[in-house]
Amino acid sequence: MVIPAFNEAKLIGRCLSALTQASGALTVLGWTSEVIVCDNNSSDDTARLAHQAGATVVFEPVNQISRARNRGAAAATGDWLLFLDADSFPSRELFADMASAIAGGGCLGGGATVRLEGIRGSATWGVGLWNAISRLTHWAPGAFLFCDAAAFRQVGGFNEELFVSEELDLSRRLKKLGRREGRRIVILHRHPLLTSGRKIHLYSRREYGALFRHFILHPRRSARNPAACRLWYDGRR
Repeated sequence: MVIPAFNEAKLIGRCLSALTQASGALTVLGWTSEVIVCDNNSSDDTARLAHQAGATVVFEPVNQISRARNRGAAAATGDWLLFLDADSFPSRELFADMASAIAGGGCLGGGATVRLEGIRGSATWGVGLWNAISRLTHWAPGAFLFCDAAAFRQVGGFNEELFVSEELDLSRRLKKLGRREGRRIVILHRHPLLTSGRKIHLYSRREYGALFRHFILHPRRSARNPAACRLWYDGRR
């Protein structure tokens, strides 16, 4: 299990605690797991707190989530990889669904629908729209993306030219590989992943409007431009 983390001292402890509880669904099957936190050049106590919680901590100096995820995956030794955001809190039931998909055979990877904590109104509508798109297209969210480790390495991991949408890019490449190998990508939906809704509260409508304009007009260029992706990288927590 790989967790990229940039200045996540506020939530990394809760994330790892939830992960410990959720992993019980794997333990009862006799499966072993490891937790790797990639400290993505944090300026707070993220690395120390993760280490105290029992995680293996690795370091990525370039502040970019695709690099952090790849660095964590390079340190992983398991047959399967799960990429989980540091502000997300998986349940035992979600892990049981993931284990069932893997054990059933024919699954190359997948993701889960999400539920944002502490949001209401139009934000809830937006999350519902994303969940519908995810299930229709089989695009996994970056907050919860699992896949066969060999397949991940075969397709080249996360694209390090991208500062956002790297999970969608990987999902598309995994889907192509899955079609060739007769294996499927699944989006689990019975027990959505609980993840922080903090970005809804931390940024104004004006800031979101500017972001959307950039990505609607120049989607490819914006995804490769860190200045256009500051909502993910400015460290606001």
